[in-house]
Amino acid sequence: MQKIRKGDKVVVLAGKDKGRTGEVMRMMPREDRAVVRGINMIKRHQRQGANQEAGIVTREAPIHVSNISVADPKDGKPTRVGFKKLDDGRKVRIAKRSGEQIDG
Repeated sequence: MQKIRKGDKVVVLAGKDKGRTGEVMRMMPREDRAVVRGINMIKRHQRQGANQEAGIVTREAPIHVSNISVADPKDGKPTRVGFKKLDDGRKVRIAKRSGEQIDG
């Protein structure tokens, strides 16, 4: 079970977007990277194709998972992630900061 998953609210810890929050759109576990909505924006020159226009496109670039942290469900500040086994045998993620369960 991964600590950060698609759909999680995360806080950027380092880099040009430090302190900003966003939602994880895609995880790349083999590269230890994540694509976060609105974070680490880059511009790319795009050629014209059959179904796309030519021009400069702005999109999100992957960011290393060491530079992001899950936002605490209670106050939105960065927190570490722990695991807890429930009575019914399920394993859930909890925020170490507040003890709240992380939805996901």
